[in-house]
Formats: sequence, C-alpha cells, structure tokens
Amino acid sequence: MKTDFKFSNLCGTVYRKGNVVFTPDGNSIISPVGNRVTVFDLVNNKSETLPFENKRDIRRLALSPNGNLLLSVDELGQTLLVNFRKRTVLHYFNLKDKVRDIVFSPDGRYFAAALGRNVQVWHSPGYVREFAPFVLHRTYAAHYDDVTSVSWSPDSRFFVTAGKDMVAKVFSVDPIEGFVPATLTGHRHAVVSAWFARDMRAVYTVSADGAVCVRRFRLQGVDENLTFGEFPIVTSDSDDDEEKPRTIWYTESRHYAQQSARVHSAAFNWATNLMVLGFTNGVFGIWEMPDFNLVHTLSISRKQINTIAINPTGEWLAFGAAKLGQLLVWEWQSETYVLKQQGHFYDMSCVAYSGDGQYVATGGDDAKLKVWNALSGFCFITFSEHTSSVTAVQFTKGSQVVLSASLDGTVRAYDLVRYRNFRVFTSPTPVQFTSLAVDPSGEIVCAGCQDSFEIYVWSMQTGKLLDVLSGHEGPISALAFRPDGLSLASSSWDKSVRFWDVFDRTKVVERMEHSHEVLALAYRPDGKELCASTIDGQIHFWDVAMAAPAGSIEGRRDIAGGRSATDRQTAENSSAGKSFTSLCYSADGTAVLGGGNSKYVCLYDRRSRILLRKFQVSQNQSLDGVQHKLNSRNMTEAGPRDLIDSDGIDSDSEKHVDRSLPGVRSGDKSNRVLKPEVRTRDVKFAPTGRQWAAASTEGLLIYSLDETLVFDPFELDADVTPDSIRDLVRTGDYLRALVNALRLNEQHVIRSVYESVPPKDVALLARAFPAVYVERLLKFIAHAMESSQLLELHLKWVSELLTTHGGFVKTRSVALQPVLRMLQRNVVRLHQDIGS
Repeated sequence: MKTDFKFSNLCGTVYRKGNVVFTPDGNSIISPVGNRVTVFDLVNNKSETLPFENKRDIRRLALSPNGNLLLSVDELGQTLLVNFRKRTVLHYFNLKDKVRDIVFSPDGRYFAAALGRNVQVWHSPGYVREFAPFVLHRTYAAHYDDVTSVSWSPDSRFFVTAGKDMVAKVFSVDPIEGFVPATLTGHRHAVVSAWFARDMRAVYTVSADGAVCVRRFRLQGVDENLTFGEFPIVTSDSDDDEEKPRTIWYTESRHYAQQSARVHSAAFNWATNLMVLGFTNGVFGIWEMPDFNLVHTLSISRKQINTIAINPTGEWLAFGAAKLGQLLVWEWQSETYVLKQQGHFYDMSCVAYSGDGQYVATGGDDAKLKVWNALSGFCFITFSEHTSSVTAVQFTKGSQVVLSASLDGTVRAYDLVRYRNFRVFTSPTPVQFTSLAVDPSGEIVCAGCQDSFEIYVWSMQTGKLLDVLSGHEGPISALAFRPDGLSLASSSWDKSVRFWDVFDRTKVVERMEHSHEVLALAYRPDGKELCASTIDGQIHFWDVAMAAPAGSIEGRRDIAGGRSATDRQTAENSSAGKSFTSLCYSADGTAVLGGGNSKYVCLYDRRSRILLRKFQVSQNQSLDGVQHKLNSRNMTEAGPRDLIDSDGIDSDSEKHVDRSLPGVRSGDKSNRVLKPEVRTRDVKFAPTGRQWAAASTEGLLIYSLDETLVFDPFELDADVTPDSIRDLVRTGDYLRALVNALRLNEQHVIRSVYESVPPKDVALLARAFPAVYVERLLKFIAHAMESSQLLELHLKWVSELLTTHGGFVKTRSVALQPVLRMLQRNVVRLHQDIGS
C-alpha cells in the first residue's frame, strides 16, 4: 500500500476570523481558515486549501494588484510571503506587533501595515527568493490610539488611516513640497475606515456609531473644491514673493446610517462608488456616494459581520461572520447568493464517506448534519432536525440514504435525493445514542447508548423497534456490522467486545475480553479480522473465525500529543490523549488508521504491526496541545499569557477591554480567551483508498495520495523513452505507444498518447491490449475524467476495456475495487452535470 498521503483540502470550515480578499479577476475569493488559506473559485464551484500553514491563526491577508504575491499575517505579526500563482512560500518575516490591517498600494510598489498606533510602509518584495525581500520605507506615528484601517489613494502617492482616537489622517508616501499631513476630526466614536474617492476630490470616513462624513479639499477662503494631490498650489493672481495660499480640509456633509447596531466592518469600491457597511446585528447596507443614497439593506446573519470585501467590478459582495463561521458572496444587483457556506458552529464529531466516495457527511456538536462534495469541497445540504450533538454518521450501501445518531435520543434517516428526513428511530425510554451501524443491505439499523448500556435494533422499512440487545455493563463506545452482514460487533467501557447475531437470537453471544476499556473497533473489509483500541493506547487484533487474538500494537507513544497550557505535568508524564478513539482499515485492508485526542493520526501496517506514517493534523499554536514544551516566560501571576485577553483586538472580546481610566491600554486580567484543544474525533478511509478524512478541531482535513512527483516505472527497458513513444505515435502504432507510455508512467506522456488515439480504433486496441496493463489504464482514465473534457473517448475506452477484459477484472475484483469505485464516482458525477 502507498503511504505518501499529503494534505489536499480543508472542507469543514470556510471562515474563522480575519479579512477576506477577492482575486484581481474577481472570480475567486481568498478566506483565512484558522492558520490556513482557502481559495473559493466562484465560477468553477471549487475550493482549494493552499499547502502552507502560519504558526497561529491568520489575522490579515493582502493580495498584490497583479495577483502574484500574497501576504499572510498571523496573530503575533509573523508574516508569510507567498507566490500565490505557484502556491509556494518565498519568505518568512516578523512584523513584531499585532497587525490590524495590511494592504498593497494600487501600483503594487508598496504595502502598508497598521501596527498599534503606527503605520509602516514597506517596499513590495520581488517574485523570487531574496536574502532580504522586506525593506522598510518609512514608519508613520501620529495616532493617539490603535490604527484600525489603512487605505491608499488611486495614484499610490498618499494613504489615509483611521484610528480609535476618533480621527483619520492623510499621509504621503514620499515627502512632497507643500504637503502637510492632515488630520480629519469630527467623529464621536472610533473611526472604522476611511477611503479616497476615485477622482481624489473627497475622503469618506465612517465611524462605529454609523456616522459617515464626506471631506473636501480647497483653498482657504475659496468655495471651489480642488483635486487633492497637486502641491504647491499656485493661483494665477499670486506672485512668487507672496506666501503660498493655505489649503484646508472641511466636512462637506455628514450622514447617518439609521441602524440600532454599531458599524463593525466597511468597504468601498472605486468602480461603482458604493459604500458597504456591516453591523453588529448581522445587517449590511449599501449606499451610493457621495450623496449617501441608500441602495438596500439586508439581514444575512444573526451575529455581527466581521469582514466585507467587494470584487473589482463592484458586482459581488463578500461577507464573513466569525461567530457562525459563515462566508457569503452576494450579487447585489440581482439580489442572489453566489456562495453561501457555513461550517459547524462547534467541533466536528464524526465523518463518513459514501459508497462511491463522492460525498462526505459530517456531524457536529452544533446538532447539524452536513453533506459535502468530496471533489469541490462545498457543502450542498445541511440537516438541522437534531436538537443535540450528532455522535455518529453512516451511509447506506447505495449512498442515497445517510443516517445520524444523536445525544437527543433519536436516530434519523435522510433521503439524499429529495433532501428530507424520512425516518426517525426512537427508543421506548429516553437515552443518549453514541454509536451507529447499518447492515450492508440497508434494512437493519442499530444504535448503542451510553446510559442504559443497550443496543437498539430497528427496521429501516417500517421504522419499528425490532429488538433490544442487552448484556453490556458499561456505555457502548462503537458498533460495526461485519461486511457480509451476518453479525454485529459492539465495544463497551466494560472492557469487552461482543458479537451478536441480529437475525438469530438463539445463538450464544461471543465475548472477547480486554484488559482495559474499549474505545473503538473496526472490521477489515474482508470481514476476517477485527481491531479494537483500548484506553491504555493499544490496538488489539482478533481473528473473527477463531475468536482468538491475532496480535496487538503498542501505540501509546505514537499517539501522545503536546502539552496543554493549563497542564501541571509535561507531555511525556501526562496520561491524557494517549489512546485511539477512532479506527479505520484502508480500502485494501493492509493498513489501519487511528486518531485520538491529540495532534497526530497514525497509520500502521496490519501484518508487520509497525508504524508507517504519523500525520500531524495541525501546526497551529493558537490551539491547545500543539507544543510539546511550554515557555515559562509566558506564565504570569494571572495564569498563562495566551489565555489572558489583554488587548481586545478580537471581535468577541472588544467589549471586555477595561476603559474605566484614561490611558489604560491593557484589559481586565480576569478575562480569559478560550483556546480550543487540538484533537481528531473521527477518521475514515475513502472507498477508493486514495484519500482519507479526519474530523478535527480545524475542520474536515482531507489527505490524498500525491502522485504528481513520483517516478514509478513498470517493466521499464532502456529503449522506452518519451522520444521513442512519440515516434510510435507518428507512425500510427498506437498500441505499442500506449503500452510503453504506461511502462514509463509519466502522466503527460500517457495523456498525449491517449488523446492522440482515434476513437474509431479504440475497440480494436482494447481487444489487443495486454491484461497486465488494464489496471494502470483504468486508473489513468479515472483521473483524466476529473479534468479532461473528452467524455466520449473516456466512456468508449472504459466500455471496451470492461467488455473485453471482463473475466480478468472479475478475478481481480478485490484489487481493482478502488479503481472501479473511482470510475463509478466520476461517471455518476458527469451524468449529473450533463443532466443539470
């Protein structure tokens, strides 16, 4: 089995905190998700998580005007310089303070960062690796309180800053004769943002109380407004010997957004002169400037809007709500949603793949069940019928029904064709269900509970309770049907695993004793072996036919995580999190994947019982338990420094900052911020065997096999080269060319030969095609279906190969099962796309 799995996507979360940014073409939006960056393609309906991580949660993002450079700044000012088009990190840099805003100039030569009371302007780095790519141009210090935003003028010569000291200030990048930095006053609350008008004839400022001021620039004593930016200003009737005429900024008009809530975020678009304000009650409004004409208002969330972005053409508006984890893209002219995504409000607790691997279902502590498209990474349906945490999720064999168990005492079945809850399974007395299993036929549903220690059995067709299996003396931790459906295995905290015959209760219940409490179990795909994890960190293997132990793995040291901020013991001496709470076999049954309450997921070889790979699900130091050793300097008299809310930058803690005395900048030391603990609640392998998913604190992490840079030749000879293969194509010997390309196993060579085969010759080539290469060709076609548009050619090849080599495929059905499932998934997806 291949073990070169790499992180490929983050599906379960769309927005955490920070700002969202549109790409220059306006077709994609970049969102910070924890310490990662996700790009949502709004045209092709796909999401992609970039392959790098910041040390902590990302606070601000900035994209250069040409879309080449991305700056990603975390909570403490650690900055990553990323080549956005190549998806590679060019440089690491520390701004040494918490950043409230960072933005590139329109010409791309500079970027400005708001650090506390100061603003720093830096030269934009180049596109290649340099020894010192960040060069400081100048530091501007004029505000008496923190700077909240920075905005550039269209000509990139000036920028305007807004601060909590209720003023906005205008600065020039370089010294200009006759220009003096201006201070724009008149607000009674903190200024949220300020912008230049496109014609440079006005500056718009907005404060937290909803006051919007239009500032103009003119000569003192003259009513005519001037275009800002020409210095010194000389009138026709003034002599050189006379003193230069004085210029002033004045407030032309003052408007108020008539809302009961405060303004928390704002954005302005030069192309349409539209100002968008987001309020703390989840309402946003659109106004046309400079007359402040209301276009419309809309309530899109129950919580405050943390960030707003407008695409370059001004057609789409993006909103992020950190409290709910919402990301919305709204087309204001047609009043329709372009994108509407929301992650789980609390932790994700369970995950399940559909039979064809096309869908992923997740359940969360927010009592919601979400179904995601595994290819695009988007959630397309959310079921919210449960009233308490969802603890288990499972698909039926046909993948048209998904079931969920919850602590509210119900098991619900959802139809994925009509998107409705068509069955509710309940118990005679209220219980809390923690585990779920469905037999291969989809007719029998079983659920285990944690309070009465019983297993309930229902009929899917009628919804009636058929039986109650009792005998366990502790909470039921896991259930699993054998792949052939003949028996049900259950694990419990009573240190046992039991085998039940659901269809014949006269048979004796077999019991497998363990030395410690059993937390999870899983059947091998062939049903001949079962593995179970215990609280002491061991994985026990059992021969199902003989009901005898077949070995064990000591995984206590492998799964051990880091040290929590409140732990009094070191990570090595702590007993917490050193056990597997979730187990899963790979699709071919050769490996076992395990996850628990730590930052690691371990992959073991089943036969040799050795550790193959250890995956760290997150490097995010904003989570608890990531670091193995803690710095004693971060321990204060009031407790760990990371848990003290001292600055109030975060939106949730802004109102807790102590402002009772003038000049007090630190918050109340008794206030605490919550650091979520890094852990993996559930792991599952995809039926295709080419990826696996982990339900973690960060969201739904998808790991896939990386075959782009792997040179894996097959029966390679010295005369098999790309040039010789191209010569065979020119002479029309397509069969030898295709076989040699598969032997060389370079994807671009296989693709060029495959696409050069005339469709009329496919049937003839399939009959003469060697059977030993059928698996490799089917695997290539399955991957090509995801990106290529040659639909007829793909279907013709698949049909002819399966027809001609049906006997070979049937004899090797177990080995070819992942490839055939991938083909089925892509054919179904293409059929749905054409039908829609």
